[in-house]
Amino acid sequence: MTTIKMPAAGDRAAPAHPSEEMLRILAERRSTSAAMLADPGPDNAQLDLILQLAARVPDHRKLVPFRFIVFDGEGRERIGDAVIAAARAGNAKQDKLSDDQLRSLFLRAPTVVAVISSVDPAHKTPVWEQELCCGAVCYNVLLASHASGFAGQWLTEWLAFDQNFHQSLGLGANERIAGFIYLGTAIDAPIERDRPAVSDIVTRY
Repeated sequence: MTTIKMPAAGDRAAPAHPSEEMLRILAERRSTSAAMLADPGPDNAQLDLILQLAARVPDHRKLVPFRFIVFDGEGRERIGDAVIAAARAGNAKQDKLSDDQLRSLFLRAPTVVAVISSVDPAHKTPVWEQELCCGAVCYNVLLASHASGFAGQWLTEWLAFDQNFHQSLGLGANERIAGFIYLGTAIDAPIERDRPAVSDIVTRY
């Protein structure tokens, strides 16, 4: 049971301080394929904390240009009907898949969180900044999940770009799916991949 206490609006922020544990989490976090995720996933209280932490991102002018849709338990099965309908509504490539294959997409992990980008194009804060904010939310879901003892993978796949599926989720005209975050317990530890050398990606003036 976590003892994390969320600061309230108006509280003075804690000063930055060295944290070997936080650095270790950043160094060791690794995406785990959705196919390699099993029970248990986060329970309701754990997921609420994960999403509350994920929402703590830089957000210019406090627009909150994001929201979450959670699929767990039987909800993962119910959304399968919308997946099938989207594939059969003119998606030639996905229409080749069987109903069972399509229905299985949301059954690959105990919990799936759709992170929805909800931008306001009319606001003076550039849309690009609003979208970057939502991207930070996606990564925070992975970090908070890792710190809570769960593995995860951030995917988009065709559903994130399918307008028929968007309609089934009730997305607004200025909303898009930034990603589906699959969460659960890793069946096996993932293998570390190559990472860029700092010298290759940094320019100093």
